[in-house]
Amino acid sequence: MEIDVIIPSYKPGREFLELLERLEEQTVLAERILVMNTEKRYLDELTGGADLRERFPRVEVYFLSKQEFDHGGTRNRAAGKCGGDIFICMTQDAVPADRHLIERLTEALEREDVAVAYARQLARKDSGEIERFTRRFNYPKESCVKGAQQLEELGIKTFFCSDVCAAYKKKIFDELGGFTEHTMFNEDMIYAAGAVRAGWKIAYAARARVYHSHNYSCGQQFRRNFDNGVSQAQHPEVFSGISAESEGLRLVGRTAAHLCRVGKPWLVGKLAAESAAKYAGFFLGKRYRHLPGWVVKRCSASKDYWT
Repeated sequence: MEIDVIIPSYKPGREFLELLERLEEQTVLAERILVMNTEKRYLDELTGGADLRERFPRVEVYFLSKQEFDHGGTRNRAAGKCGGDIFICMTQDAVPADRHLIERLTEALEREDVAVAYARQLARKDSGEIERFTRRFNYPKESCVKGAQQLEELGIKTFFCSDVCAAYKKKIFDELGGFTEHTMFNEDMIYAAGAVRAGWKIAYAARARVYHSHNYSCGQQFRRNFDNGVSQAQHPEVFSGISAESEGLRLVGRTAAHLCRVGKPWLVGKLAAESAAKYAGFFLGKRYRHLPGWVVKRCSASKDYWT
């Protein structure tokens, strides 16, 4: 079984090199690691101008400008270069938790009816209490397989999938037409929704683990969720009629209860502020067509998308 890894990169930090190092230590090794790098100068700053291939022989680097980058299109371009049975999409800041990531992630694809499997995301050590709980809520210890039969029970979470670390069967990916292009967000969930509606299933492989978390400010939460709302508004064929707000409210309630339970009730105020920023961004993003262009650009985290 031939496996490739795809990693888009832009202004990569030290964790990107740690990611590449840990991929070289896996019990199952990738045949190739395709790095789709936006703006070469930032990669040169990280490596001191050295060729990554001298240190990581499995790596192939392809350069593109900011204007060429597209969440779906760039990954499609990389997938087109993959000749194996499976390719794994990762982000530059996702670090394997152990040597078994690829092994356990691809095991989930052994079921014939599974089109894509995604990994569990663990909070980093520097994460705050709210972020740690959010990761545990969204990425529990129990694995599962989701399909059309779970839509009534799980709602939008049926389509939940994350290209932070997800493995795709190449043949099915090609048959379904790959990722939607010119999208700022949710290319993974849009693909997963199409796969489910075509009769395939999505696997959550909890034993495949990566460290990945963020300490976003309220402003960053607002802009990120604005882009999420825009993406959902642009794809009613996926998100129309499936509410995301109820799941968000459940997360807020569970998090508040957790903060009180662990003796940190003062963080509930921070949770309320972050949740308000998330909801405001999402609400406005879903209604972006009614906003002036300059307002949309100010609210978005993806400024280049609107140029």
